[in-house]
Amino acid sequence: MNRSASRGLVRVSLALGVAAASTVLAATAGVAAPATASGDTGTLTTTQHGTQRGCAVVYFDLGETLVHTAEDGSTNYLPGAAAYLRVLRERHIEVGLITNVPSAWGANDAERAARLKKEVGTGWQGSTPFAWDDFGDRILTPRTEAERKPAPALWERAKAGSGGCRLVYQAETVEEIDAAASIGYLAYQVGQPSRPGFLPVGLIELLAHLPR
Repeated sequence: MNRSASRGLVRVSLALGVAAASTVLAATAGVAAPATASGDTGTLTTTQHGTQRGCAVVYFDLGETLVHTAEDGSTNYLPGAAAYLRVLRERHIEVGLITNVPSAWGANDAERAARLKKEVGTGWQGSTPFAWDDFGDRILTPRTEAERKPAPALWERAKAGSGGCRLVYQAETVEEIDAAASIGYLAYQVGQPSRPGFLPVGLIELLAHLPR
């Protein structure tokens, strides 16, 4: 195993260790963690003043993280991705995309995002449309080719606009996971055997309440 892969596994182990520790925290912090069929721990923090939500923004890579494009050009959600986004939406956790597209696709993020939506939509299959509305204006794309991931520029731009919220990044490659983690994101490699397909939503809620 190379050093980069080893670091990625250590981060994942630490993150999932926090999830296990939520049972202990429940006794003093009011954190409930009922398991669900989707693998979500269902954690919510409740105090004597009522239910309070922490602050977290979950950023994703797009291709092979949330969607897959087949050899025939058709595109659809990867297994579990649509349901995962739905749970985040129901829990009022903001999401964003940090994705490489050609910088020539537009003069700004909005123009490049519009072209990205068009490209994805052209080959989209399946009865569930991609949840573009969930991401709002949090779709970050390279302004120059030098900003393409794994250069840190896109993660740094997202961090600058986060308002101090807990930042999570999920992608399929160790290289991107390492880059995001190096500047303070909780970075999770999706789609790995013997682990949840995505970082459990309950863990994100728990971490949102911890000091940053």
